[in-house]
Amino acid sequence: MGLLRPMLNLEKANLQKLQNKWRSIWARTNLCQIWFRRGAALMIVTRTRDLQLSSFRLALQLKWAVRLGIAVLCLTVFGLSLFNRAQAQTAPEAGLEPLVIVTSTGSHAFSVEVMRTDEERAKGLMFRRFMPKDRGMLFDFKREDNVAMWMKNTYLPLDMVFISKAGVVVNIAQNTEPLSERIIPSGAPTYAVLEVNAGTAKAIGLKVGDRIQHSLFAK
Repeated sequence: MGLLRPMLNLEKANLQKLQNKWRSIWARTNLCQIWFRRGAALMIVTRTRDLQLSSFRLALQLKWAVRLGIAVLCLTVFGLSLFNRAQAQTAPEAGLEPLVIVTSTGSHAFSVEVMRTDEERAKGLMFRRFMPKDRGMLFDFKREDNVAMWMKNTYLPLDMVFISKAGVVVNIAQNTEPLSERIIPSGAPTYAVLEVNAGTAKAIGLKVGDRIQHSLFAK
């Protein structure tokens, strides 16, 4: 019995040490788990912030891309407008012919483009965006007959003057509607049609029976 008790005490001490060791290991394990969880949470927070920052940057880039696209579109439209106006002002210069409208208010000089072929008459003033006030377009139909006009693809409001072979005004259609496909009849046998800017006929006092002076008409 004297020997057994010290051995039991020794075993008890060893068991106590082993328990303490396991407790230490368990505590360290718990501490590692805590730090792991904290690290994982920190990584999630950091990743979330990165995603939020990336989303903000993407939204900002899209915003500036839209603004840039709008600016480019505006510049393109403005450039096309300037080009069309310059083309309308300068392109026909070489083919202009003098024409005079004689009314009760006097003689009014114009420079006109003369459309003599089927292709030219079909196109007319289509797609033009500007025409100087002293300009016009004269359609030569080659023979006197009832004719019809329209405003398809024509952006400029116009006054249409229907003229006989003798150069006498037989009808006037004032302030025609742009882009309309409504038929505008001559109302009388017509040899040529003169198109000028809307408001011109009223401004110069033009009426049926007035005369047009141009090489196209018999003198």
